[in-house]
Amino acid sequence: MKTSTDRILTTHAGSLPRPKSLVDVILAREKGETIDAATFEDVTSKAVDEVVALQVKNGVDIVSDGEMSKPSYTTYIRHRVEGIQPDPRAAEKGRDIMIGRDSLAHPDFARSRSNFSATPFPGCVGPLKYKDRSALDRDIAHLKAAAGKSKPADVFMTAPSPGILTRFIINLHYPNEDKYVEALADMMKTEYRAIVEAGFVLQIDAPDLGSCRNNQYRHLSDDEFRKIAARNIEALNAATEGLPGDKMRLHICWGNYEGPHSFDLPLLKIIDIAFKARMQAISIEAANPRHDHEWEELKTIKIPDDKILIPGVIDSTTNFIEHPKLVAQRIGRYADIVGRERVIAGVDCGFGTAVRTDPMVVDSIVWAKLKALGEGAAIASDRLWQGKAA
Repeated sequence: MKTSTDRILTTHAGSLPRPKSLVDVILAREKGETIDAATFEDVTSKAVDEVVALQVKNGVDIVSDGEMSKPSYTTYIRHRVEGIQPDPRAAEKGRDIMIGRDSLAHPDFARSRSNFSATPFPGCVGPLKYKDRSALDRDIAHLKAAAGKSKPADVFMTAPSPGILTRFIINLHYPNEDKYVEALADMMKTEYRAIVEAGFVLQIDAPDLGSCRNNQYRHLSDDEFRKIAARNIEALNAATEGLPGDKMRLHICWGNYEGPHSFDLPLLKIIDIAFKARMQAISIEAANPRHDHEWEELKTIKIPDDKILIPGVIDSTTNFIEHPKLVAQRIGRYADIVGRERVIAGVDCGFGTAVRTDPMVVDSIVWAKLKALGEGAAIASDRLWQGKAA
C-alpha cells in the first residue's frame, strides 16, 4: 500500500459517476435485454480510461476503476457466480431488509426516498461457485491499461465483504446465515486473490459492520449485532488468508444516503472488531454529520500501531462542495491521533454505488469535491510537514 512520509495522499471509496452511454447499457442488461458483449466491453474500457484520467487530473493519488462495469458494488457478482439469479422471493425479502430504523422513525422521510437501485436484489438459489473469471479478468485488464496511461501513485479495486452480500444477495438456499456467510467467503476468495495478484490494493466494502445495524439487523440489540460483526470479520479473515495485510483496506459505512442517520451505531461500538480484520487500512466516514465528531472518541482508545486510517473528509451524499480548509482541518484531526504518515484522506462512501439515472451528487460536483479533497490535502501537508498556517 502506497504511503508517504512528506505529504497526505488522497483516495476515495471506489465508485464514481458513469457516462450515460454506460448507464443505459448496464440498466438494459440488468432488465434482461441482450447486450452485445463486444459493445459492452468497448463502452466499459473507454469509461475506465476516462475515469482514471479524471481522478489523476483532479488530484486523486490512489485511484480505482470507478466500478464502471458494475450495476452495483454487490449485485454484479450474479453475473460471475453459479447459484445466484433473479427471484421474486428475494425481491420481497430485499425490500424488508432495506427498511431502516430511521425510516421507521420518520415515515415522511421514507416516502421521499428514491429506490437504492433500479433493479431488485437477486437470490441465492443453489450452491455458490465462482463459475467464470472472464468479467473479473476484463475489469483487471481495463484498470491496468488505464493506470498505465495516467500513472497514478497507486491503484485499488473494490470487492464486497461476505457479510454485506447477505443483505444484497438474499439467501434462499443455505440452512442458516452462518452457513451462508461461510459459503460466500469461500466463493469470494477467487476475486480477492485475483485483485491482489494483479498488483492492486484490495478494498473490501463492509457496510455490514455499520449500516446493517440500522436495517438488516434492526431487531437485534447492539451486543447481538456485535456478534454478527465478529462472525463476519472471522469469515473475511479466512477468505483473505495468505494475502498480505498491507495490500488490503477495509471500508466501513453507515448507509450512503442523505437522511437522519439517528440510529447509526457509534464507531466506538464496532471499531475494535474492525481492527481485528487482516486489512492494514481502515476507511471510515468522518464527514457524515452523525460521525464527524467521532475523531474525539478515537482519541480515547488504543489504535493498533500497524493500522492506517482513511477518514472520509468529503461527503458523498450532498451537492455541497467542501472548502479545502475544512478538508485540511478534518485531516489534521486524524493526523493528531495516529501521526501524519498513517493518514490517507478519503471520501465517506462511493458516488455511484448503484447505477441510477438520478444520482445523488451530479457529475460535475463529484469532480469538484475530489479537487477540493486534493487541495485540502495539500494545505494539510503544508501544516503538518512545514508548519504553515495556511
